Amino acid sequence: MHFVEVVLPLSLAKTFTYRVSEAEFLFIKKGMRVTVPFGKNKIYTALVIEIHNNTPALYEAKEIHQILDTAPLVTDFQIKHWLWIADYYMCAIGDVYRNAMPSALLLESETLITRKNDLSVDESLLSDDEYLIYEALQQQSSLKIQDIISILNKKNIFPVIQKLIDKNILILQEELQETYKPKLVRYVRLHPKYDSNDGLKDLLEILKSASKQKEIVLNYFQLSASEKKPITVKKLVESAQSSPAIVKALIEKEILEEYYLQEDRINFSGKGREDELQLSSDQQKAFESIKESFKEKSVCLLHGITSSGKTEIYIKLIEEYLDTGKQVLYLLPEIVLTAQLVSRIRAHFGNKVAVFHSKYSNNERVEVWNQVLLNAPKAQIVIGARSALFLPFYDLGFIIIDEEHEQTFKQSDPAPRFHARDSAIVLANAHKAKVVLGSATPSLETYYNAKSGKFGFVEILKRFGNSSLPEVFLVDLKDKYFRKKMNGHFSDVLVEEITASLSLGEQVILFQNRRGYSPIIECITCGHVPHCQSCDVSLTYHKHKNQLRCHYCGYSIANPTHCHACHGVDLTTKGLGTEQIEQELVTIFPNAKIGRMDQDTTRGKFGFEKIIDSFKNREFDILVGTQMLAKGLDFDNVNLVGIMNADTMLYHPDFRAFERSFQMMTQVAGRAGRSDKKGKVIIQTYNPNHNTIQQVTHSNYVGMYKEQLYDRQIYKYPPYFRIIKLTLKQRDFDKLKEGAMWLYQVLSQNLAMPVLGPEEPAISRIRNEYIRTIIIKIPQNNSIGGTKKTIQKILNSFEAVSQYRSIKVTVNVDFY
Repeated sequence: MHFVEVVLPLSLAKTFTYRVSEAEFLFIKKGMRVTVPFGKNKIYTALVIEIHNNTPALYEAKEIHQILDTAPLVTDFQIKHWLWIADYYMCAIGDVYRNAMPSALLLESETLITRKNDLSVDESLLSDDEYLIYEALQQQSSLKIQDIISILNKKNIFPVIQKLIDKNILILQEELQETYKPKLVRYVRLHPKYDSNDGLKDLLEILKSASKQKEIVLNYFQLSASEKKPITVKKLVESAQSSPAIVKALIEKEILEEYYLQEDRINFSGKGREDELQLSSDQQKAFESIKESFKEKSVCLLHGITSSGKTEIYIKLIEEYLDTGKQVLYLLPEIVLTAQLVSRIRAHFGNKVAVFHSKYSNNERVEVWNQVLLNAPKAQIVIGARSALFLPFYDLGFIIIDEEHEQTFKQSDPAPRFHARDSAIVLANAHKAKVVLGSATPSLETYYNAKSGKFGFVEILKRFGNSSLPEVFLVDLKDKYFRKKMNGHFSDVLVEEITASLSLGEQVILFQNRRGYSPIIECITCGHVPHCQSCDVSLTYHKHKNQLRCHYCGYSIANPTHCHACHGVDLTTKGLGTEQIEQELVTIFPNAKIGRMDQDTTRGKFGFEKIIDSFKNREFDILVGTQMLAKGLDFDNVNLVGIMNADTMLYHPDFRAFERSFQMMTQVAGRAGRSDKKGKVIIQTYNPNHNTIQQVTHSNYVGMYKEQLYDRQIYKYPPYFRIIKLTLKQRDFDKLKEGAMWLYQVLSQNLAMPVLGPEEPAISRIRNEYIRTIIIKIPQNNSIGGTKKTIQKILNSFEAVSQYRSIKVTVNVDFY
């Protein structure tokens, strides 16, 4: 008896055993995909992680349906890393597999198959099986996989479906719609019968009266003579300023022949720089120090102030690893950063750079996956967001984690709730690769690890070139409102500075970490505030669409003309969002061109690139944005940055609020004065004497670090304690309250460490589910593995209690 152990793309913590024949057993390798039956009639794409001869004791193993790959699609390194993520972050291995694989590689059987409309099909070219499916689709609009299995009376139906898709007859909707298909480009060439001189005479005779067709053919000759390479239909049509219909007529007359060539969707043509990158003396010193620290430690923190030229050091380090033939992974916290960075890296390394993130289509992601798997030259350097960590690297030599302090490296939903920085260090360890963590404002944990000798530590305290750190000016909003020196939400100081910058032809960045127009609309008569029906939050007003929207579940209503409680008509907005700043700027600076960068304006694949390029090309004078602006963007014409209200970040109910506020403000301030001229930063606040704001003003990272570390030790927070957060959700308020208390009491009795809760979070209901949280603080000297096993046992017991089974519990390890 031969078996394979597989992982299913479902939230299931265990693996499953399936039976295979001897021939399949000899053919299958770890990392291949197979389709397997699961449940009553569902088929899933499973991943083989082990091949063995052990019969399962608890159930009879079913047979696999079919093998999807001829070679492994997932490497041994990946399987081990995914198992580590599932174990460490206390989630199901199925969650990791589903999150890691491009969804185009996960065929599922709940798929609707429909026929293309207005399509003439030559039925004689179809095989018997293909014809049966085609005939069935003429009787009804769509079929399920299960229907096709019954029509053909066989299980292995995927190849037949694939052939019909290749013939452009079928469309797959939902799950299988995005199944990977290579991009085929349509080319044309002259029919062989016109190759001779006599043939050309005949050709000119045929086209004598068809002037448009003759024009296309003459253009074809011109292009083939000048370019000496295959000619696409698109290029021929553009060159002749004609239409595809005329090309089609020439193909039907057998004057031109069409053919298809496969092409990558993401193609970068261009050479890298021939000249060597010159580092400044400070950069060179840091570069040498990093290489020195790699002799003893595999991880090094590069603490370089904003605009100190960290990217050039990364490029120099990448060069060293490319020379050894190893792969390089460059992780970024936000997709917004890839746009600028990719052009810089490609300008240096040419066509050796692949990009991988969620704004790419499924087909594009599959192509990058395959390039990395085959160690293709065009994917030696992979730049991406946290999902790039799951790519099939064979020979990874070096990982760069830029802006390592960013909270977006931690995935909060769905599972796996992993931290890309920590997981990357584990992955590097498996590959015996080196890691550089780069930031101007490192996270407290990383700085603590560097200072305690766990990581290497290199500092750059000077900006690149002649630029110096920007001057920070504080504006006391209490005083300005009292003296009536405010224009909307703009103080007189900020208005004067913006006017001065615009008159010098410089650009301005304004930061407000909240999108929409206003977070609250309130009735002046009775004080009623419209709330979301499903969540415990007020609705945010979006003026552009004239609607109130919930940022948690997407619920929206039209902007009310009167109060829903007392029918009063005096409604006012409270609070400030990016949309409101944009509106006020139009009034104050009517001649300035204003751009906005937030989640509402950057939808779509190239949303980020368009705004960044427009700002870089000076199409906007003022750019208003949320935290997207705080990342390492580089604009040489910005000498003024304004922070509209620093207090909204400081008073957030989170133990990291002061650390995050310092990082955010310092990073935003770092966008100013990146060329020769000294930049200015204006921070508007009601509390100018607040320690964190003073630390930002004096660029005092070490002061902030020491103060926060002192607090963390007293109140038992990282890096002295590890935190595991349990979140319980249920629609029934009383059942949730009772279940949360049961779980808290059992945890308290079994764990000799602080267990806090069960607590209602600030937003205690989302999508009609009530929420309770329990926090477990694990001291440094306790075994985290043993503690997690105890927690898991308690959670299993909790699930076994029938009345609590409907309560959803999610576990967030190293809660950030």
